Amino acid sequence: MTDTKDIKALQLHEKDTGSADVQIALLTQRINQLTEHFKTHVKDHSSRRGLLLLVARRRKLLEYLKRTSPDRYKTAIEKLGLRK
Repeated sequence: MTDTKDIKALQLHEKDTGSADVQIALLTQRINQLTEHFKTHVKDHSSRRGLLLLVARRRKLLEYLKRTSPDRYKTAIEKLGLRK
């Protein structure tokens, strides 16, 4: 699961909150929280739609990072435990 140390490892500098790497880490953290939420709240369909939007946003950021900086992409995938 993504935690603060994973996010800090992906930051480009100390106050980095907007780089694609950090955004992907934050989205992954939120996606994992929602996935746990759905294990107990199966009928929460409005939040499920939000989850799908978060997954789509993360996918777009991953594609951007892969296109612009493949080495940072590989690092992010390994640190966050995402498959690709």
